[in-house]
Amino acid sequence: MALPWFQNQFPLYLAPMAGVSDKIFRQFCKEYGADVLTTEFVSAEGIFRRNERTKKYLDFDEVERPIGVQLFGADAEHMAEAAKQVVDWVRPDFVDLNFGCPVNKVVCKNGGSALLKDCATLANLAAAVVRAIAPWPTTAKIRIGWDADSVNAVRVARILVDSGIAALTVHGRTRAQGYSGAADWNVIGEVAAAISIPVIGNGDLTNAVDVLRRRRETGISGAMIGRAAMSGPWIFRETKAYLLNGETVDPPALVERWKLILRHCELIVRDWGAEEPAIRSMRTRLMAYSKSLPDARRLRERFSQVSTIAEVEAIAEENILNPESRTLGEIQIPAFLIPF
Repeated sequence: MALPWFQNQFPLYLAPMAGVSDKIFRQFCKEYGADVLTTEFVSAEGIFRRNERTKKYLDFDEVERPIGVQLFGADAEHMAEAAKQVVDWVRPDFVDLNFGCPVNKVVCKNGGSALLKDCATLANLAAAVVRAIAPWPTTAKIRIGWDADSVNAVRVARILVDSGIAALTVHGRTRAQGYSGAADWNVIGEVAAAISIPVIGNGDLTNAVDVLRRRRETGISGAMIGRAAMSGPWIFRETKAYLLNGETVDPPALVERWKLILRHCELIVRDWGAEEPAIRSMRTRLMAYSKSLPDARRLRERFSQVSTIAEVEAIAEENILNPESRTLGEIQIPAFLIPF
């Protein structure tokens, strides 16, 4: 098979989320059991024009395989050339085409989910990329349609199969919904029944029970998890155990969760080379992590103001000790909170 991770398996994908699915976070998710990773979406025009800033989004380590690079754009020739360059530069396991992004700055250039309204261009673009990088596999991600009056996921899926796409991810919302409302898994199931290639379901998968239920209901070949992983990347470990034998795995202990958060902060500072801007860039990520922690609302407020690792460490120590009003002398302080 072009995508061997589907052979006798039900792979769990980390969703390609802009500003989230960077190398650091991808590797956390891999450690917790994610089977397939995808980069943040990358501008095909940026790659085509050999923009160095764009090229940095292609960076990944071997430990992340299998990994795909997701491209967005609207010009078939440029997309095909960009895909060839990606394969030549970093040799990913596959190239994924973004036909689902709802963001205005992408849609206004006829990219992302705008192509769901222009099936002829979508078909030409997909076929051009498939031809350009063959035998490297090309996959795609779509939404179920532009709006409630134009749900055309089954038609688009068949077009993509005819274009040579090797697997398809379907997010169960329309472009008009953005990230609000509920994902329509009935449509995802219709797509899975209509085409022969693997279909990966995406949308409102918040825990292991959700994944198993949607797998049984729709016949999907894999699942893609996005926002739930932002607050707890251990969802992959929990889901794999539940799918394997119905085992319920407890979430990590509070200390382990805080250790992950501090490790994330340290790695982002190392990557940026400047502490304050790096930690400020982490504020949104920290607020996402807070959803998995006690007293999440108060934590979100505090995380929205941090600028240094020391501030995050102080919050961590306070929240590990505070749940039962314990003092430093009453518990063993985790090594990662002890200053050097």
